[in-house]
Amino acid sequence: MAASIPPRERLIVALDVASGAEARHWVARLGDSAAFYKIGMELLGSGDYFTVLGELAAAGKRVFVDLKFHDVPATVAGAVRSLARWPVSFCTIHAQHPAMMAAAAAEKGAMQLLGVTVLTSIDAGELAADGDPRDPAALVLHRARAARDAGLDGVVASGREAAAIRAAVGPGFAIVCPGVRPAGSAADDQKRTVDVAAAFAAGASHIVVGRPIRHAPDPVAAAEAIQAQIASALAATPTRIKSL
Repeated sequence: MAASIPPRERLIVALDVASGAEARHWVARLGDSAAFYKIGMELLGSGDYFTVLGELAAAGKRVFVDLKFHDVPATVAGAVRSLARWPVSFCTIHAQHPAMMAAAAAEKGAMQLLGVTVLTSIDAGELAADGDPRDPAALVLHRARAARDAGLDGVVASGREAAAIRAAVGPGFAIVCPGVRPAGSAADDQKRTVDVAAAFAAGASHIVVGRPIRHAPDPVAAAEAIQAQIASALAATPTRIKSL
């Protein structure tokens, strides 16, 4: 799977904006520096969500729908079935409850389903406060295996856990890493972050970057710098990357 991914499609730019106008602004501004976009919950309330989705696809961009479905199996399966009619490459559901994941996987069609393991804004202290004593890395690995066994195409996980996931699930399974921070970038609300090179060295297939691009003095230059770092990381570990 991963060996056939065009290198410039390994960067997914997060369009975490509140309106269609803002989304269009960023797509126009970034131009050819971005080929893959994530649209999530912030845009959903604008009423422009599916308009933007269609416009991205019409412009030749790949689309990652990040709505993190989590409900009873029949409801999630129905949501995935409906979304599969749209030109969507990736869609997220929570990597909990095997029956829910399996029901969703049965309806995904050509769309790839990613299981969200543990949010990169959560650390061990927050898990413990929520009643889960497990270390985030152990919980991520447990959920990644469950996602694979339920028929999902990959997971969303921190780059800190990517190497363990890759070792456990082997090739042909997407590992999409959010919370990636190029050297010198602020962590913002992310707690389990890595840089670009570390994510790919660990076995990531894609990275998601939002604020370090959108908040940069020159967003196009920031995106192109990340593209260059991705190309360098792929060149530095060709055997490992091609075996994903």
